[in-house]
Amino acid sequence: MRNPEATREKILKKSGVLFNTKGYKATSISEITEATGFTKGAIYRHFKSKEDLEMESLFQMSLLMMEALRGRIKTETTAPGKLKAIFHFFESYLSKPVVKGGCPLMNAAIEADDAHPRLRKTALKILDILHNSVVAILDNGIRYKQLKPDIDKAYYASVIVASLEGAIMMSKLRGNNDDTKRVIQHLENQLKDLVL
Repeated sequence: MRNPEATREKILKKSGVLFNTKGYKATSISEITEATGFTKGAIYRHFKSKEDLEMESLFQMSLLMMEALRGRIKTETTAPGKLKAIFHFFESYLSKPVVKGGCPLMNAAIEADDAHPRLRKTALKILDILHNSVVAILDNGIRYKQLKPDIDKAYYASVIVASLEGAIMMSKLRGNNDDTKRVIQHLENQLKDLVL
């Protein structure tokens, strides 16, 4: 490929699928060269190291997920509707994942430990974006008098994100959406208590 941007995109896309399905540590550069059809030299012309490729792939996959989520949220006009859109986006994630292999944030978080601090830092940035998006929805719901004013926004955002990510993990392990449906029912019941 003579187009550097197209080459870079192909490397990110193909390596992202490998990282998200096999794991970051388990995926070798030779597997990436095989999947992309590019040489090791071509890969390293676009990315300084495998670690840089991992960080950028994680960020790229997460952007795809966030864009799909944002699309669902935008269709709703109220804070409760936007929160329910988030819940149901996660419900559909097992059967219709935006990225092959499941939630890139969860997969990276599981693998990111003290031996892989840059991956952990990137996963944390993505977690913060998701968390802060939920806080912003809660904040707007309070501002527009759709939600109770005394809500602990950080608390509820943490409960929502942790519950949904945990539900995805459980549903993925079990091979069905039962746990996710239970968690969504619980979150919707909690939401009823927050609505004015």
